[in-house]
Amino acid sequence: MSGHDVSATARVVVGVSGSLGSVTALRRAAALARRLGSALWPVLAWEPPGGDPAARRSPACGLPTEEWQRLAKQRLAAVLEEIFGVAGPGVPMRPVIVRGTPGPALVAIADREDDVLVVGAGRRGLQRAFSGRVSRHCLAHAGCPVLAVPPSPLESELLTVHRRNTWHLRMDIREL
Repeated sequence: MSGHDVSATARVVVGVSGSLGSVTALRRAAALARRLGSALWPVLAWEPPGGDPAARRSPACGLPTEEWQRLAKQRLAAVLEEIFGVAGPGVPMRPVIVRGTPGPALVAIADREDDVLVVGAGRRGLQRAFSGRVSRHCLAHAGCPVLAVPPSPLESELLTVHRRNTWHLRMDIREL
């Protein structure tokens, strides 16, 4: 984090879930924020397992809301430390934890005309938190520019291996 006033500068808001797609988007967002001289706002949106309707029906089952909030904060901090280390991203940063569905939550936070919203344009696969529906929602509803970052080549390769394993297909190890 930085001692700069992150509320007064332009913002690059980025959805972070910990998936490969969101990590790729986070790296791209940090580079963009450095180029633009903007603040980086990494956002992790979370919902209770089963969503809010399930939590309202039986709040006693599972963890209390405060614990889910703490776990979300811990997850975001771990991703940020893994990607940026102690040096940070090189720009003012304000991590945000929000309870809600990722697409609407990101659009609500990136609510300024001069914001840039960065999302992973993930494909359906190993991690679905930032699958195509989140990026589609952001592209359709955001009032600011949206950068949809395609999956990294590594993510595509992992998805291919996952499909081969799912369908029990032989893999040519000469490709490795």
